[in-house]
Amino acid sequence: MFQQTSYTETLSFFQKVRSFDYILIICILSLGVISSFSMYSTDGGELLYHSKSHILRFGIFFAMMITLSFLSIKFWHSVGYLFYFIIFIFLIWASFYGITASGSQRWINLYIINLQPSELMKVAIIVCFAKYYHRSQINEVNSLKNIIIPITILILPILLVVSQPDLGTAILIALSGLVVLWLAGLNIKYFIYSFLALIISTPFAIAFLKPYQKLRILTFFDPEKDPLGSGYQIIQSKIAVGSGGLSGKGFLKGTQSYLEFLPEKHTDFIFTLFSEEHGFIGSVFLLLIYALMIFRILRIGAIARSFFAKLFCYGFASAIFIYISVNMSMVLGLVPIVGSPLPIMSYGGSSMLATMIGFSIVMSAKIYNRQLIS
Repeated sequence: MFQQTSYTETLSFFQKVRSFDYILIICILSLGVISSFSMYSTDGGELLYHSKSHILRFGIFFAMMITLSFLSIKFWHSVGYLFYFIIFIFLIWASFYGITASGSQRWINLYIINLQPSELMKVAIIVCFAKYYHRSQINEVNSLKNIIIPITILILPILLVVSQPDLGTAILIALSGLVVLWLAGLNIKYFIYSFLALIISTPFAIAFLKPYQKLRILTFFDPEKDPLGSGYQIIQSKIAVGSGGLSGKGFLKGTQSYLEFLPEKHTDFIFTLFSEEHGFIGSVFLLLIYALMIFRILRIGAIARSFFAKLFCYGFASAIFIYISVNMSMVLGLVPIVGSPLPIMSYGGSSMLATMIGFSIVMSAKIYNRQLIS
C-alpha cells in the first residue's frame, strides 16, 4: 500500500485562482472560439440553430468547468464509483427507454438537454479506474482479482453501448479503459493475449454486426465501389480536405461545405470543413493547440502527489489523444467511419459536457496538486 498522509493546508479563494493552469484554459478557450466560427460557417455564415446552440453550450459548460475546478481532488476521488454507477444507470435507461435517432437508441431526455450517457461513460470509466487502482501496489495490479473486477467494470457499459447500437463509442470507451489499465501497471502480456483473441474472433464478431456497420467496413476498403451511396461521405470528405491546399479557401468560402456536398459537417466531420477553409497551415495550428493541451494535462499529472490524480490526468490525456486521432483518421479515410466527435470542436452537448467534466478534474488536480489522498 502507498503510505500517504493528508495535505491539510487550506487554500484561500485567490490562491486557488492563482493555481489555475492558464495555458490550458487558453487552449480550451481557443478551441471554443475556433469551433464557434466553424459552426457559424456550417450554418452558411448566419447565427442559426447549430452555431447558437454550440456557443451557448460552450459558455455554460466552460463556466461549469471553472466552478467544478474548485472542488477538492479528494471529492472527485470520493465520488469515483458513484459517478460510474449513475452513468451506468443512465446507460441502462437509454438502452430500454431512450430516444431513438438515426437508428440508435442512445439519448435520454432531461428536458434541458438530450443526454447521451455513453459520452459521459468515456470520462466515468477513467475516474472509476483511477479510484480503483489508487491504493494498489504494482504487484497487486496483476492479481486475478484486480484483473477480473476492472474488466467486468469495463465490459458491462460496452455491452450496453453496443446494443444501442453504437459500436464507435463502445470502441472509444474500451480504449479509454484499457489505457488506464496499462498505465496502472497491468502486464503487457494480457494486452497481447487480448489482441490475439480479438483477431481470432473477428470473423465471428462480424456476423453479429448490423448491416450498416458491415457496409462501413467494406466502404473503408473500397469507397469508390459505391461513390453515390455508402462511399459518398468519405469521398467528399477527402475531396474537401485536399481542396484546402496549403492555406485554405478562406473563411466561409469552402465549396464542398457550402454546396452541401459534405454531410454531417457540424459533428464528426467538422475537421473537414475547417481544413477546407484554412488548409494545411490552419490544420497544423489546430493540432498544435491540441498538442499543447495534452502536454499541459500530462504536466499536471506529473506534479500531482496523489496517484489518483496522476492516473486520471494520464488517462484523460491519452483518451483525448485517441479521440483526436480516431476522428482525424476517420475523415481522412484512414479508418472506417465510427462516429467519433472531435473534442470541443464537434457539435454535441453530451460530448462537450463530458470533456469539460474531465477538464474540471484535471484543473482540480492542478489546484490541489500537493494534496494526498489516504
